[in-house]
Amino acid sequence: MAVDVRVETVIARPVAEVAAYAGDPSHAPEWYANIDSVDWQTAPPTGVGSRLAFVARFLGRRIEYVYEVVELVPGERLVMQTDGKPFPMRTTYEWEDAGDGRTRMVLRNTGQPTGFAALGAKAMAAAMRGAMTKDLARIRRILESR
Repeated sequence: MAVDVRVETVIARPVAEVAAYAGDPSHAPEWYANIDSVDWQTAPPTGVGSRLAFVARFLGRRIEYVYEVVELVPGERLVMQTDGKPFPMRTTYEWEDAGDGRTRMVLRNTGQPTGFAALGAKAMAAAMRGAMTKDLARIRRILESR
């Protein structure tokens, strides 16, 4: 069973500011509750081909994975995908003008769990939706408090 979770929020900051902050993976531990660290495997800044090693916690387990940036349209879209471990996952950020200096940010995770993880895909998607919703609320608070 595939996992496809999409959440969005509106942040009272201009697109350029939101995209610059969210599009820099170095900030991920600040606004993602489950991400402990991000280490650049290639030199910053973010660009197509950038590789980043993430250490996170999810459903009580420590997981390590490497993301590669596969698409970047500055100020509009960032797409990263894992190297397949613990399972293939694609993360997409999208930013658009919501009027009055506000930004609509969309966060989407898609993937195809394999093995034991595939059995719990429905529960995993529900947990991801809850975590992603909280993460977008956190980035909104961070950026709106500046």
